[in-house]
Amino acid sequence: MFGLPLQTRANVVGVTIQEPITIVGGGLGGLVLARVLHVNGISVTVHEAEDSAAARPQGGMLDIHPWNGQRALAAAGLIEEFRGLVLEGGESYRVLDRAGTVLLDLPDDGTGERPEVQRGQLRQILLDSLPDGVVRWGHKATGVRALGEGRHEVRFAGGATAVTSLLIGADGAWSQVRPVVSAATPAYVGVTSVETFLFAGSTRHRAATEAVGAGSLFALAPGKGFLVQREGDGTLHAYAQLVKPLDWLAGTDPADAAAVAAQVVSEFDGWAPQLTALLTDSDTAPVLRRLHALPVGHRWARTPGVTLLGDAAHLAPPNGEGANLAMLDGAELGQAITAHPGDAETALAAYEQAMFPRAAEAAGEDVYGTMLGAGAPHSWIAMMTGAEQAS
Repeated sequence: MFGLPLQTRANVVGVTIQEPITIVGGGLGGLVLARVLHVNGISVTVHEAEDSAAARPQGGMLDIHPWNGQRALAAAGLIEEFRGLVLEGGESYRVLDRAGTVLLDLPDDGTGERPEVQRGQLRQILLDSLPDGVVRWGHKATGVRALGEGRHEVRFAGGATAVTSLLIGADGAWSQVRPVVSAATPAYVGVTSVETFLFAGSTRHRAATEAVGAGSLFALAPGKGFLVQREGDGTLHAYAQLVKPLDWLAGTDPADAAAVAAQVVSEFDGWAPQLTALLTDSDTAPVLRRLHALPVGHRWARTPGVTLLGDAAHLAPPNGEGANLAMLDGAELGQAITAHPGDAETALAAYEQAMFPRAAEAAGEDVYGTMLGAGAPHSWIAMMTGAEQAS
């Protein structure tokens, strides 16, 4: 249609490509949107910064909720494929104190409604559901400019550009599309997370694996704690969480894994060895992440030809809702575009009208105040048991 075959266009450098619908970002939300459009016969292109689906680990376990994530996968026609990924026993939860004492143990009895799956596997079924060439790998967006009349030009590293009449920013916390509609930028929320992995836990890291159990572990104290997920292959995927100022570790080279690890381990002095092993016995270098969020209730005035979804629209501290909300955003945006052929503005307005309040409500809960506040771990137990009784 535009003069070059689809696969060829994906690799042309320094030329401008004309695209009717452009999604920037190939995460879960962007891919659900692409899938919903595809099954409704609407052409779409996804530009993804990573070089391939295997370029990096795709995060840990996700609990997929029936009221948003599962709704989105049903709209994408992938609910059966999703069910094939569910990790048996994944809805088990434990809460420990710093001494390793089990304070709460909720086994997976099969009645839960938020099954756990691995993010990378979920992303792969979405990728497999799209025709070759829809996702263009190695296309890192570096900026966007408005051309007028709802058209936008996206610039990519290497010099290529794409001009589109409908642009969707699904490109995460540091979105290159967001500045077109909003001046908001993410702010640090006061929590730093340190990610580690222990592989083959049941044979190589038995004490830590026994502490974690079959699903997820929360080992908490005021101002610090561990969140650990046991993945399907037995890997322990751990996050040490610390309430710290933004400049904590400012004098430590993030590339110096030993120095970072030593600083983090020192924060857990006196904790049970099966818990500190999550840091000292890691099979990977620690990855430091300072958690950021957009303002609660972030929204923008209707801007012709462009919108946002997922973290680009409503970044919040991890609370179990982010991936679910992103997928529902993608599904509902795809359905709105399908319902209003040739009328993008009506579609975008309808999508945003539903998305803004939904995102604000989900971001309003102070998860980290409960998890790492002065009442931890008992405040977290109260939250978990309250939810359990309500269900």
